[in-house]
Amino acid sequence: MMGIRVLCASKSAVQIGDVLARFMSTGGSSNIGFIGLGNMGGHMANNLMKQGHKLSVYDVSAPACDALKAKGANVCSSPKDVAKNADFVITMLPNNDIVSNTYETIVKDGVSSNTIFIDSSTIDPNVAKSIQKLVTSKGARFVDAPVSGGVPGAEAATLTFMVGGTSAEYEAVKSTLECMGKRITHCGDYGMGQAAKLCNNMLLGISMIGVCETMNLAVRLGLDAKMFMDIVNSSTGRCWSSEVYNPVPGLVPTAPANRDYAGGFSTELITKDLGLASGVATASNTPIPLGSMAHQIYRTLKSRGLGNKDFSVVYDFLKNEKNN
Repeated sequence: MMGIRVLCASKSAVQIGDVLARFMSTGGSSNIGFIGLGNMGGHMANNLMKQGHKLSVYDVSAPACDALKAKGANVCSSPKDVAKNADFVITMLPNNDIVSNTYETIVKDGVSSNTIFIDSSTIDPNVAKSIQKLVTSKGARFVDAPVSGGVPGAEAATLTFMVGGTSAEYEAVKSTLECMGKRITHCGDYGMGQAAKLCNNMLLGISMIGVCETMNLAVRLGLDAKMFMDIVNSSTGRCWSSEVYNPVPGLVPTAPANRDYAGGFSTELITKDLGLASGVATASNTPIPLGSMAHQIYRTLKSRGLGNKDFSVVYDFLKNEKNN
């Protein structure tokens, strides 16, 4: 296998080489642990099983676990149990604290040096670096690999993964991530995957508000929503929020707008991500006027009890507002 000889130049590279060798010896099938079976994690785990991997899973939600069990996954009673005998452990969790606590629990009594941990949550880059040091101190390996593409991308296995770690670690996890995504990008050292994700999500939050404002104005001016969406999506205003995830009910069949903004990417999570972006912007002395304004708008929606609604609910909120 190309690269194995080079990888074995250091202890960590030997560990990665061992994982790759076992992966090949089992015909490409790995023992994978998956922690966090939410709106995206459940689809991601399912896609791994579709590719023939053996999954052990954990989530605080019993129904989420039962759904994967029905498809052949082994349900574990704790995050630590998930990591036993796993070649890879993938975590897809809501926030900094839950991710940190989960990893502290997993490695408390030691972990296999052959296991590579992959965190696909969206967290502070410095938290990712801290977890990497914790995992490495126990002899295992860790990369941050947050995702973009939303629930549709998770379901269709077309996600983009942004990986932070060494080149050898990137090569070691790439084929596993390709079972869940179409584009796997090495962003640099530990934490750089998270840096890329926060910048991307800040743009996503801003663009969704822009699409919501524009669609609401168009409708109030008397334009047909479907006709105007088609114009936008063949013109310079085209973006993911307008084309794939349009916030106006009835326009894109798969969009949460058609389910009363249920499921999808919650307002609470985009608010959290924009807060993280604000923090790293302050730390790097970087002005983000639109990012800060978007954060405030989503904080307002959350305070109005819309935190569990998809973040495209901005449209519904604006539709009922007046310019006083």
